[in-house]
Amino acid sequence: MSIQAVLLDLDGTLADTAPDLGYALNQVRATRNLPPLPLSETRPVTSNGVRGLLKVGFDITPEHGDYAALKDQFLEIYTVNLCRETRLFPGMAELLAELEQRRVPWGVVTNKPQRFTEPLLGQLGVRERAACVISGDSVGHLKPHPAPLLAAATTIGVASRDCLYFGDDARDVVAARAAGMPVAVARFGYLNGGAPETWGADALLDHPLDLLELL
Repeated sequence: MSIQAVLLDLDGTLADTAPDLGYALNQVRATRNLPPLPLSETRPVTSNGVRGLLKVGFDITPEHGDYAALKDQFLEIYTVNLCRETRLFPGMAELLAELEQRRVPWGVVTNKPQRFTEPLLGQLGVRERAACVISGDSVGHLKPHPAPLLAAATTIGVASRDCLYFGDDARDVVAARAAGMPVAVARFGYLNGGAPETWGADALLDHPLDLLELL
């Protein structure tokens, strides 16, 4: 691999957002006199966003009559609790600093909507350092479609084959393959209950700094 840029997924790769998303879900459950769910139950589906969390919290899908109201309530709560406990994963700050030291541009490609992505990255103190930020509503397609990754490569000005994508879900591997990008999986991420060794990634990484070995 000849890596000239690094693109990262947000939830479960760049940052551990599970505590705050789980908090929002439990606040919604509390309004319906339901007990809070432990983080161990909500964390694995965090990468699936509100759909995955409402499935765990209320066992409903978007086709359910109550789904829209629950989704709106969840997002309203999450909007004002984006960064209560969300943090960069251990070692991620050091990885970003080393990439910058080596003059390797990095960016974020996430399915998270822009209205959450931009302020969250700002509160984490990394927004202005990112060479690009492609959110779930930036290009009209979500991963596993390759369009978001291709848009990021174009924004940075690096050929897709020379960008490494770093994610924590099978759809990240599918998207990268479709975009012609090498791809690494964060074993420390949420993984959505999957088995990353079966996804066909180029590398499985136990720690953010392990990525440096691929450069």
